[in-house]
Amino acid sequence: MMPAATLLDTHLENLAAALLPYRRHEPLLARWGEALARRLVDGGRLLVAGNGGSAAEAQHLTAELVGKLRDDRRPLSAIALHAETSAMTAIGNDYGYDEVFARQVRAHGRAGDILLLLSTSGTSTNLITAARAGRDTGLTCWALTGPTPNPLAELCHDVLAVDSSDSQVVQELHLVTSHLLCEYAERALPAEPPGPGTPVRTGVEVLLDGGAGQQVQA
Repeated sequence: MMPAATLLDTHLENLAAALLPYRRHEPLLARWGEALARRLVDGGRLLVAGNGGSAAEAQHLTAELVGKLRDDRRPLSAIALHAETSAMTAIGNDYGYDEVFARQVRAHGRAGDILLLLSTSGTSTNLITAARAGRDTGLTCWALTGPTPNPLAELCHDVLAVDSSDSQVVQELHLVTSHLLCEYAERALPAEPPGPGTPVRTGVEVLLDGGAGQQVQA
């Protein structure tokens, strides 16, 4: 059995090797963030899907958007299709597992919405079928994958491909991508008016008696 320290060193070396080429994706992340913010503010939604660990990461992304990443702001519409367990199992039972995401894309997606599909290999048939359904429905299709070329990347309008043969490293940088995508989207959101409960000051503040403040209502 390989010593634990060697396992750790190997994993970190593989991660470090993928970090430098990952930096080239900064313009793509900024562009995706701006496009996502624009679409969500206009009333559209983000649909995401993945299998296994990629499903967990896709659901992590929707949680950050519907909730928040850092500062409080409006909730943003994002749906993890694999989290719809009753729909997914019914579709799988009636139409086959290849259709579990595609049928939901056709149900929930509207022209101009964004579909983001996560796959370390880029070869998952149910995600490839979902990408085809997304394109047919008029959605903008993005993919997070491992190295290209792969079938999913070729079907989507845009892809962020992590340059590593280690699927664990690919998933770890997909999580980094989710956080950065939220960061760029939140930065691109328009300024919002104060929310309910935010105190609004009215009137003019006059300084009296050497600096003691007294507010006079207008």
